[in-house]
Amino acid sequence: MGERSALLEGLRAYRLIAGMWVRSSMTYRTSFVVTVFGNLLVTGLDFVGILLMFSQVDSLGGWSLPEIAFLYGLSVTAFGIADLVLGSMDVLGSRIRDGSFDILLVRPAPVLAQVGADLFALRRLGRITQGAVVLGWALVSVDVDWSAPKVLLVPVMVVSGAAIFSAVFVAGAAFQIVAQDAAEVQNAFTYGGTTLLQYPPTVFGKDLVRGVTFMLPLAFVNWVPAAHVLGRPYPIALPQWTAFASPLVAVACCVLAGLVWRVGLRSYRSTGS
Repeated sequence: MGERSALLEGLRAYRLIAGMWVRSSMTYRTSFVVTVFGNLLVTGLDFVGILLMFSQVDSLGGWSLPEIAFLYGLSVTAFGIADLVLGSMDVLGSRIRDGSFDILLVRPAPVLAQVGADLFALRRLGRITQGAVVLGWALVSVDVDWSAPKVLLVPVMVVSGAAIFSAVFVAGAAFQIVAQDAAEVQNAFTYGGTTLLQYPPTVFGKDLVRGVTFMLPLAFVNWVPAAHVLGRPYPIALPQWTAFASPLVAVACCVLAGLVWRVGLRSYRSTGS
């Protein structure tokens, strides 16, 4: 009962803080629209790079353009949702350095909710929109014999992928508390992770594929389930049921991230400023 109450309190605090930032961003609506549009264009440059690559080749690692667009759309959309919800956690290090993190500790609201909703930016909807557009194109262009399980697996991948990326954001923020910043280390696994997943696993060495499958299971955002949907063999041997394991991996990642966050928070030592 206590855990449930704390969860509800955290969600309420998050909603109130995020709402405050939304109202602030909507004060100048023209500026907001321009910013969202600009964010959409900037994030779209990644896919433009892939299109330019395919102007010179017919396939990449044996995967066609629609298949890679499928990976890209899943990765960017899932990451975009996590970035919208918890993307501000990568600036936690600056709060630790200037001592303002101490203020969050004395407020009557869960610290994780405060950090997650801090500087909540609706402009990040541009990334989600751009990823969803590419995913939509991929779904109608890719050569797949669609069945009910495969159709259901697409939204499951997006939701589970967003949860996995959210867990990485939280775990990375906990590491920043221990390391007294290290935001770039966190970005290597969040922004770097989504860039990695935009390309097929066949272009990477098997050691890397094993690492993002078993150690930091980003492969379950799209690589593993997408290989099943597209009928592609995965570079390393996995049981067939793992194609549907993304929700279980997401839950495990979130639980582990929560534990890591608690450990990081208990280890915090104020700067004294």
